Amino acid sequence: MHPLQGIKVLDLSRLAPGPFATMVLADLGADVLMIEAPKGATSHIPWARGQDPERANALDPLRRNKRSLVLNLKDPRGQEIFRKLVPTVDVVVEGFRPGVMKRLGADYETLSALNPRVILCSVTGYGQTGPYADQVGHDINYISIAGMLGMIGWPGTPPAIPLNVLADFAGGGLHGALAVLAALIARQTTGRGQHVDVAMTDGVMYLMATWIRNVLAGDPSPRRGETLLSGVVPQYNVYETKDGKWLSLGALETKFWENLCRVMETPQYAGRAMDPAMFPEARKVFADKFKTKTRAEWMPILTSVEICAAPVYELAEALDDPHNRARGMVAELTHPKAGKIRQVGIGPKFSDTPGAVRKLAPLEGEHTQAVLTGLGYMPEEIETMRKAGAVG
Repeated sequence: MHPLQGIKVLDLSRLAPGPFATMVLADLGADVLMIEAPKGATSHIPWARGQDPERANALDPLRRNKRSLVLNLKDPRGQEIFRKLVPTVDVVVEGFRPGVMKRLGADYETLSALNPRVILCSVTGYGQTGPYADQVGHDINYISIAGMLGMIGWPGTPPAIPLNVLADFAGGGLHGALAVLAALIARQTTGRGQHVDVAMTDGVMYLMATWIRNVLAGDPSPRRGETLLSGVVPQYNVYETKDGKWLSLGALETKFWENLCRVMETPQYAGRAMDPAMFPEARKVFADKFKTKTRAEWMPILTSVEICAAPVYELAEALDDPHNRARGMVAELTHPKAGKIRQVGIGPKFSDTPGAVRKLAPLEGEHTQAVLTGLGYMPEEIETMRKAGAVG
């Protein structure tokens, strides 16, 4: 048994945030049916161009544990099929711009009339309301508006652009999954579904709760590379080693700082962990010292005496790290044609009802026939709709 076994989800989302939210739900056992627009094979994964289509599809974690129904929601027959599906599910997830769902006849008012218990989760950049609701954007824009991008980087340099993890996957995807779970629990009390409005900008600001607290209390806005946790102190920083690799330090507590000073042979800094006058000099001394040994030589020295330290991995290294593998963060399945496929594992671990990567991504429309048959459509009706482009 899995935590969300028995929960049924229709996934209308296209870009990363919505599919990641539904991947989380599917990994935890929900039955997720993707409603996909008619289009060419593997067009949903542009990074896969030039690869074998079936292998590229199998490698896509955002589609795993899901089923696929190709449905043209601009076609009246496609809309009719969608309306027949709504009463059978618990959740609908979408990531269109505000107003699109209404034009498709799939807004919350319409869905709730068909199924008062249904939960509609809308994941967008700026949300369903507010001055920017209709504005286009991507992760870099959302973290800019939320105030996060301006905090990342070193003093006197342009803001450092992170990968699209903060808004797309954390602010949007994870918050979307969290919101769906909360709405499902609320439904147990109210008996009703509801419309959950997840804005990636809101999610990013939510993640910055403690920093926002400080600013609202009167502190100045954090400046790039000039705060305790962004590079100003030598003990919470990154250093290059002799072999051109990097390691990270997080020796904030007094005992860790004292241990670091002993290892670095810098007794003059002991007892001065928070002395700003020491910071530039110590950073320079540490930087020179770390370049005398390789990363592999430094790590056992640092960790053997309780210093918060870790190698700064490239992603391929992280995937092969023994701890990450022991924690199940690399899952391996076998595809009938593509052979062994490795994907990221599941984050939360459950002692009694764990999630699982049960099956690899379906082909587009792989379950169209079965779903429509389950709704009562005859084979000749399905074939007619296929030829007309209403389904695929």
